[in-house]
Amino acid sequence: MKTLLFTHASGLDHEMGPGHPERPDRLRAIESGLAAERFQLLTRVEAPRAPLEALLRVHPQSYLDALTEAQPREGYAALDCDTVMCPKTIEAVWRAAGGAVAAVDEVMTRAADTAFVAARPPGHHAGPHNPMGFCFVNNIAVAARHAQAVHGVERVAIVDFDVHHGNGTQEIFWSDKSVLFCSTHQAPFYPGTGGYNETGEHGTIVNAPMLAGSTGDVFQEAIIDRILPRLQNFSPDLILISAGFDAHERDPLGGLRFNEQDFGEVTKRLMDVADRKCGGRVVSLLEGGYDLEGLSRSVCAHIQALMGA
Repeated sequence: MKTLLFTHASGLDHEMGPGHPERPDRLRAIESGLAAERFQLLTRVEAPRAPLEALLRVHPQSYLDALTEAQPREGYAALDCDTVMCPKTIEAVWRAAGGAVAAVDEVMTRAADTAFVAARPPGHHAGPHNPMGFCFVNNIAVAARHAQAVHGVERVAIVDFDVHHGNGTQEIFWSDKSVLFCSTHQAPFYPGTGGYNETGEHGTIVNAPMLAGSTGDVFQEAIIDRILPRLQNFSPDLILISAGFDAHERDPLGGLRFNEQDFGEVTKRLMDVADRKCGGRVVSLLEGGYDLEGLSRSVCAHIQALMGA
């Protein structure tokens, strides 16, 4: 299988302040792990800037303009209590979304089988009109809308296994029966959404909350019993993954107790559905993961599964 890795150096320039967990070292840790010999066949690609029309399918022009105007010329500008801009944030934001768009293009045109976008900042907390939780633009939503608008995809499935619920993604697709959004996450926890009863207008929202302290067997059970049957019934033309690794047992921001093998196994299960339903088309985007060793090991296990190993 041909798997692409999209990334860009601008992700190293986006800073949120001293001691902030969403830091450039996350990308360095990932690259260090992917330097191993088993990833020699992984094709590296520079993430382009997202075209404006791709962003406008999710976020209004007024919001994008406000983001640009909020970027400081020096120092930091806080948009909320934990989402901060520096003078180079916008370039990283546009490249993270652009990597998502380009990855969809490559997979949908069969230039690649699967793709992983190792970019920051993450995106799944961003709503149409607001930044939140380290996120500015909802990259996974931009990818889904691009697949539909440019490649004629009728049904997109999004699976989010970040420790935090992807409230922004849920909000964007709440009334859209063409997009299935499935999430496993810790609850009760930030951002306070993601209950079983949150199912969307058309029943296409599937949440599987887990209590703090839950281990990998609970994760696997949620995927097997709650997520996979809905994925198979939905028969997506493309599967997108919001790949957050902050449910790892080492992570300082979460209370779940998964390990890297759990992420690898779940990725294999999602790949099996993709093989049966959508020709193996899977695009995965980095979300959370703040312990550098846990992040590196988990991304390696995830990408190995994407490569068919």
